[in-house]
Amino acid sequence: MPLITATNLGKSFDPQDIFSDISLSIPHRARIALVGPNGVGKTTLIRILVGLEEPSTGVVQRARGLRLGYLPQEAQFDSSRTLWEECQAVFSELNALQEEMNRLEGLMGKPGQSEAELEGTLQTYSSVQQQFEQKGGYTYETRIRQTLSGLGFTPGDTHRPVSQLSGGQRTRAYLARLLFTDPDLLLLDEPTNHLDIAAVEWLETYLRDWEGAVLIVSHDRYFLDQVAQVIWEMTPAFEVYHGNYSAYLAQRAERYSRRLDEYQAQTAFIEKEQDYIRRNMAGQNTRQAQGRRKRLERLLEESRLAPPLQTRKLSLSLRPTLRSGDLVIRTGKLSVGYADEGRPLFHVPDLTLQRGECAAIIGPNGAGKTTFLKTLLGQVPPFSGEVILGASLQIGYFAQAHEGLHPEMDLMQEIATVAPEMRPAEVRDYLARFLFTGDDVYKTVDLLSGGEGSRLALAKLALGGANLLLLDEPTNHLDLPSQEVLQGILAHFNGTTLLVSHDRYLIDALATQIWEVQPQETVLRVFEGTYSEYKAAREAEAAPLEAAAVDGPSKRSKRVKSQLGQGASPSEPKPRSPSSSALRKRREQIRGLETQIAGLEEQLASLTRQLENPSGDASRIQKIGSDYVRLQADLDHLVNEWEALHQDMGD
Repeated sequence: MPLITATNLGKSFDPQDIFSDISLSIPHRARIALVGPNGVGKTTLIRILVGLEEPSTGVVQRARGLRLGYLPQEAQFDSSRTLWEECQAVFSELNALQEEMNRLEGLMGKPGQSEAELEGTLQTYSSVQQQFEQKGGYTYETRIRQTLSGLGFTPGDTHRPVSQLSGGQRTRAYLARLLFTDPDLLLLDEPTNHLDIAAVEWLETYLRDWEGAVLIVSHDRYFLDQVAQVIWEMTPAFEVYHGNYSAYLAQRAERYSRRLDEYQAQTAFIEKEQDYIRRNMAGQNTRQAQGRRKRLERLLEESRLAPPLQTRKLSLSLRPTLRSGDLVIRTGKLSVGYADEGRPLFHVPDLTLQRGECAAIIGPNGAGKTTFLKTLLGQVPPFSGEVILGASLQIGYFAQAHEGLHPEMDLMQEIATVAPEMRPAEVRDYLARFLFTGDDVYKTVDLLSGGEGSRLALAKLALGGANLLLLDEPTNHLDLPSQEVLQGILAHFNGTTLLVSHDRYLIDALATQIWEVQPQETVLRVFEGTYSEYKAAREAEAAPLEAAAVDGPSKRSKRVKSQLGQGASPSEPKPRSPSSSALRKRREQIRGLETQIAGLEEQLASLTRQLENPSGDASRIQKIGSDYVRLQADLDHLVNEWEALHQDMGD
């Protein structure tokens, strides 16, 4: 039986119909992405499936006992507890079992017990300990650390109250807590909004291995390529495509082309039949004309095809008004940062950006990407060194927070700041190309949504005639159709582009250089090539370390390494490797730890068998229980030490 089945769903907010006649089914282990333009009702449909809203028409059926996990776009997560305490609270059953084990361990060490009493305590302890282990009691704290690390939290963040976290951090904390509940179906509304590339790659790996089903609303095309196996498109018509996002694009284009051909063929047939009927109704072929008219009327009533509709898209054009010189940007001994902070964020190897190239600046949030961009732009002075800009440059800057927009102005006034010569009718026509129609043009900037603000910023950018574009997260808040248009325009842009983005789909399509900023490194890393080539190079670089990591006899350490692999995708950019001597030393330490871990595991396995089948005098059984508790503590300590070494190596 499917997890959720919906039949003929519709939703109206009088007098407007949001969507209608949607039927769907979510099977076990599904990997479904829900896509479509902003405002088409994707979030409303998700909330109906979860049960937070009622449909205007139709029925939703959920499997009995279905456990749902829902991540809204902006999760409301307020708590006075720390992040670690909130995550631990999910495992209340394990915490209760741990407390019971501690109580029984105290009883085992209590003198004056009879042999029968001690044997009974040991049998109870064995049963509780078996439940604790089967439910993941010895690994759940490691799982919490890995998940929080994978989602971009530092060890220091775990001790902060949730109430002190930023809005984006709270959403990530809510997601982490949600993952620990192990629901049958995850419904995620824009889960990558507050994640950097490394965290998104971790989530991709996690969801690919997820045992339950997943329904995702996302504008992250690369993420959908990695995770989705089925695409649901709302336009607001509801259509199903099989495969990932790239497969969906190809199928959608083919499906539209086929429907257009069918529509045009039927239209030509209708026109031909109408012409025949018109010419022969009063002639010798009147009977044939009457027969054809009846058949045509039946076709028009029962089988006439509607013209295939395409999603309304923005119409963007980026044309430089002047050709720049071949040299666009060059740096010399550049360090990026603020002088009052005492030391730079990072040093930059001497860079050269030529006309026609696109360099993508990538790295985690807070690493200094926007500061670097503003340094190249001249808005932030270099900490040291210099930035040399080429000749005949006209710079267009798209700011992530849209700082160039004026909150008090309406859209007509905003366009007039860059094109004062345009007449009001021309401005209205121009704004319509960016999907602003009717009274929208008189809305003030402070009332715009994130997507509307991005479209207005692009409209202003397109009027500048720039030959050097500096774009800071240009696809943020844009829906998928708008992202596709922007990517296509930038791919044919006859100028130079410097791009700061988490949008790997855009980076992979455009970038000729990758400039990587990592907080733990002091030097910007430069890769000449595309993002796919960069990923392949990182995987090749990481392979020797991963091969060393899987060496060793310990089943437990192999399991831990597999779990750690979920926290850092094999394609995730790695920090610079330590020196060869330090690397050898750490590898030797790791191998030594793995040998010790394997030995302790064998001893614990032996003690477990003895505890499950207790025999002998009371003092011997009591010693076995004490030894078990001591060895388990030693094992936990060694595993924590093993994890710390791997983190130091950048695994």
